[in-house]
Amino acid sequence: MKNRSLTALIAIVALAFAIVPSAIASDLTDIGYLDQAQIGSMPQFVAANQRLAAYRAQLDGQFTAAMKSAKSDADRQNIEMQFQQRFSDKQKELVGPFFTRAQLAIAQVMAKKNLSVVVDKRIVVYGGVDITGDVQGLIKSGQAIAPPTATPPPSEIGFVDNTALDASPKIKQANDALAAFAQDQRKIFAAKMTQAKTDAQKQQVAADFNKTLGDKRDQLLKPLADQVKSVTASVAQQKKLLLVVDRADIVFGGTDITKDVQNALGK
Repeated sequence: MKNRSLTALIAIVALAFAIVPSAIASDLTDIGYLDQAQIGSMPQFVAANQRLAAYRAQLDGQFTAAMKSAKSDADRQNIEMQFQQRFSDKQKELVGPFFTRAQLAIAQVMAKKNLSVVVDKRIVVYGGVDITGDVQGLIKSGQAIAPPTATPPPSEIGFVDNTALDASPKIKQANDALAAFAQDQRKIFAAKMTQAKTDAQKQQVAADFNKTLGDKRDQLLKPLADQVKSVTASVAQQKKLLLVVDRADIVFGGTDITKDVQNALGK
């Protein structure tokens, strides 16, 4: 499988969302939170993931054998796509039903408690309504879970999908530039490392490499990080949002401002 460096994106995310408070105010009673790790440790989900892991191990062996027989880059690309699709299909088959039931349970509990958004417990320091037990109980019950009849009400909690932001032209260009620079520097510093005679010299080469890469990362990404931070704050103010978090921290509901941020970044 192809590996893609996310170092640049991670740096942007960390800086861009420094404006986000880590706690949710206690007077916002329409905000719930869920311990996703606890949901993930339920026996049904654990068993499904174990079967998926076994399938993945089997698939990896077949993938390696298929790649050895590939005669061109096109063959390798086709093989990679085929195996990715096979894994995705199996994931939907094994984990999909549990995930769907969990989503329906969350939606039903949200509707019952009149919540506008549910976030991951990890970002909550104080306040909010814990719905983990209610969701677990509904998942465990043998009853069918009907979809909610209405969507969650508008929320003052917004979110941005940072994976989507990574595809924005300016950010992608910076990521690509940093990746190219890192590749060149690895060759340069690899030669220096072979010339190093002592452990102290090798440690210094490694430190110099990290500093060189860090300085370049700051040069390429700091202006973008500041821009993302400013744009996100501006959109949040326009939409009268109290808080903006990463999409990964939203379990259900919330106000998506990803497109607004993308459009502003593209100008």
